[in-house]
Amino acid sequence: MKSYSFKRAYIWELPVRIFHWVNALAIIVLAVTGYIIADPPVIISGQDPTTIYWFGWLRFAHFASAFLFVASIMMRFYWAFVGNQYANWKAYWPFTKKGIHNLLHVLKVDVFLGDDTEHKLSNISIGHNVVAAAAYMGFFVLFLVMIFTGFGLYAPTSEWWFPQLFAWVPSLFGGDFNTRMIHHITMWLIFLVIAIHVYLVLYHEWLEGRGEVSSMFSGYKFVRSERVDEESEEEEE
Repeated sequence: MKSYSFKRAYIWELPVRIFHWVNALAIIVLAVTGYIIADPPVIISGQDPTTIYWFGWLRFAHFASAFLFVASIMMRFYWAFVGNQYANWKAYWPFTKKGIHNLLHVLKVDVFLGDDTEHKLSNISIGHNVVAAAAYMGFFVLFLVMIFTGFGLYAPTSEWWFPQLFAWVPSLFGGDFNTRMIHHITMWLIFLVIAIHVYLVLYHEWLEGRGEVSSMFSGYKFVRSERVDEESEEEEE
């Protein structure tokens, strides 16, 4: 069996890792609080209603997480222009000659589990492969839909200028009911993508052992030495 030399390569910069985990936390809180707000449970209590404020705290957690979510998206958008080559927006644009070739390779080998008879180092992505990159672009679109519809629904009850920027959204979709349904369905689509994302990360961690999971904590992956050198040459060009 042929052995290979691996290098510990720094892939995910600290801002990218912060965005990932802040986003994950915000989505969990938004989802849980959002579903309770949409369908609140009936709680029988002997306390005076004026002393019970749990639903108010629930709404506060939802709105605070929403602002945190927006801040993380804005930070990631900024880092797409100033970060390294793996965080750069160009890494998420699949419509290039190399991107299409990589797409066909990933579909053949990773999705349809075909034989890697034409294996080339250039087909191995150190960062995201082209399918994952395209999926993240779709993720970003879903995030924008959630932000626009969420703040559009929040605008009538807020006097702050930021939510008012989205006050026109409900009328675009025909009213609050339709906007709420789009907001709800989009959340389920995000959950679907998250489930696929987690499965593929764990699958590649088991299959390749390159540190897919730990890289989002440390920033480092284990990459074949030849691929690191090749990537460095491409960056210089």
